[in-house]
Amino acid sequence: MAYWLFKSEPDSWSWDQQKAAGRDGTEWTGVRNYQARNNMRAMALGDRGFFYHSNEGKEIVGIVEVAKLAHPDSSADNPTWECVDLRAVADVPKPVTLAAAKANPKLAGMALVGNSRLSVQPVTDVEWAEVCRMAGVTA
Repeated sequence: MAYWLFKSEPDSWSWDQQKAAGRDGTEWTGVRNYQARNNMRAMALGDRGFFYHSNEGKEIVGIVEVAKLAHPDSSADNPTWECVDLRAVADVPKPVTLAAAKANPKLAGMALVGNSRLSVQPVTDVEWAEVCRMAGVTA
């Protein structure tokens, strides 16, 4: 299993909206960055990811799962753009802020810390475990 981080502005698509999408989940549309798109192309069913509120809050608030592999983004007018479908798995008991991630030396190499603009990012196994620890997530 691989791990990822998905960024969303809560006034456009919030964690509560993601949870309300239910078991089927929803398309992760609107990504118009080649690196982020390629990250989605690399995903497998069941991969997990952090749901991150950007701009407002700047914190990891939930865990999602890839429910459908990369396919054409229904919001795009160009077949270049693809997306995956995500479903909510769980809230994190204690949201992990960007400031807390930056202050943690174990996360110094995390894409969120070094490239906070990328909307879909890989997360290493070590980073996943550390963020889960910080968030109070148990296996």
